[in-house]
Amino acid sequence: MAGSDRHMSLRIAPFDGTPAEWDAVADREWETGATLCHRFAWRPLIEETFGHECFSLAARDDAGSLQGILPLVRVRSRLFGHYLVSMPFLNAGGPVGTPEAIEALAAHARDMALADRVDLLELRSVRELPVSLEVSHRKITVVLPLPDDPMALVGRFPAKLRSQVRRAEKEGVEVRFGPDQVAGFYRVFSRHMRDLGTPVLPRRFFDALVRHFPAEVLFGVSWLGDEPIAAGCGFRWHDTFEITWASALAEHNRIAANMGLYRAFMERVIGDGVREFDFGRCTPGSGTHRFKKQWGSEDRPLWWYQVASRGAAGTPSPDAGGALSLGPRLWRHLPLPVANRLGPLLVRSIP
Repeated sequence: MAGSDRHMSLRIAPFDGTPAEWDAVADREWETGATLCHRFAWRPLIEETFGHECFSLAARDDAGSLQGILPLVRVRSRLFGHYLVSMPFLNAGGPVGTPEAIEALAAHARDMALADRVDLLELRSVRELPVSLEVSHRKITVVLPLPDDPMALVGRFPAKLRSQVRRAEKEGVEVRFGPDQVAGFYRVFSRHMRDLGTPVLPRRFFDALVRHFPAEVLFGVSWLGDEPIAAGCGFRWHDTFEITWASALAEHNRIAANMGLYRAFMERVIGDGVREFDFGRCTPGSGTHRFKKQWGSEDRPLWWYQVASRGAAGTPSPDAGGALSLGPRLWRHLPLPVANRLGPLLVRSIP
């Protein structure tokens, strides 16, 4: 790791305070770009679940006051390459704090990346940052304002959408929420990811979310009798809820189980005081993007700042072509137990 440095009277060094001091910066800066991805609890979660090396970088002024923070994770494998990412597996996590602290933290991360000869440094942000790094908008997020009253939600939708979000309920589907839904969630999620041809995150990752973020994480599962047929997991952050992972089984498309699930999530979080529903990241122009837009939501760019070597334009993805593009076609034919055993071994190296 590069040595600590001074930038505009700030000292950048490994964080040596308490988790509460770190989280106070995230809470203070939530209107200027801090997200749940900045919570200190991600560090032990990622270390325990994936074994990645984590750096918690702090910007302090001459009086020792914490002016900014940057959680940074090293993801390295012989197969996929060497990356420094803030934050892997998530949409955000780049430097937050005062403008001077953000600039200094980004410069320090750049120096680390160059010294360590990583393939890519990626600082993921939901806002434009005052940094002199290349930016990628290869991903966006899609956001829907919510009414104050959950009873008013469905009436806002076009007629066709209203019919779809009500169909699953009419077919007897029940949506249940809570930490006890993790098992049902993972049954749907792991199968759906296999069918997409994508390695799945390990079950222990989602169990860890319940332990580390008990007040913020929300699991919801659509049940048809004793069978889970659609499921989602997301996080509340102040007045916003992001549904980060969502899946549905294709054989139940006729009853629009996924549409009913999203409606149930929206109505649930409205009751908790949420005023904005974030559908999570997607690739512009993709089928997922079109699904999210049909709700009347609006696009927002994600600002992912990069320092790349050897032509790396992003983290590993089959969308980039090459040998990785063969992966999904082969993966979706694996038996589910095999996919669920091998997937976590691969996905830990794909940030």
